Amino acid sequence: MPTEKEKMLAGELYVAADPELVAERRRARQLTLRLNTADPADESAYRAIMAELLPNADPTIYFQPPFYCDYGYNIYAGAGVYMNFNCVVLDVCPVRIGAGTMFGPAVQIYTATHPIDAAERAKGPEYAKPITIGRDCWIGGGAIIQPGVTIGDRVIVGAGAVVTKDVADDAIVVGNPARPIR
Repeated sequence: MPTEKEKMLAGELYVAADPELVAERRRARQLTLRLNTADPADESAYRAIMAELLPNADPTIYFQPPFYCDYGYNIYAGAGVYMNFNCVVLDVCPVRIGAGTMFGPAVQIYTATHPIDAAERAKGPEYAKPITIGRDCWIGGGAIIQPGVTIGDRVIVGAGAVVTKDVADDAIVVGNPARPIR
């Protein structure tokens, strides 16, 4: 029988209150607390915390504190990825970010979701859908990326956009819900 973590990573309904998952989220919160309160002049401490929090990310990424995530290990970020202040990544399933992609302040990336049926939702299990963001994208401040979305390479997501559907390479999308303007 699969563990709750195995179900979570497979995008199946799982129980987030499982002790293993609670411990892993607690660990991520402790690391983000350290990251968010670290001396900004201490680059070696910053890099050590980032390596522990985000073991599947390229060491050249830079996430401007404060930064928040659920687990950290489900974030796969390529070389030179930059996140500005106050970004949130709910990495219940993998979040893949291509090299050179930049995020404005307060961007939110949500893989976590819940059943649509109210009776099922009330039972407590949740699930997630992975998110992929291509290379050399620019995600404007305050944008929200919804579960299961794939964003192509060289895309611009306008500030405040809510991306609910896949976005083709080289597109510019704006609005709520985000729609292409190029």
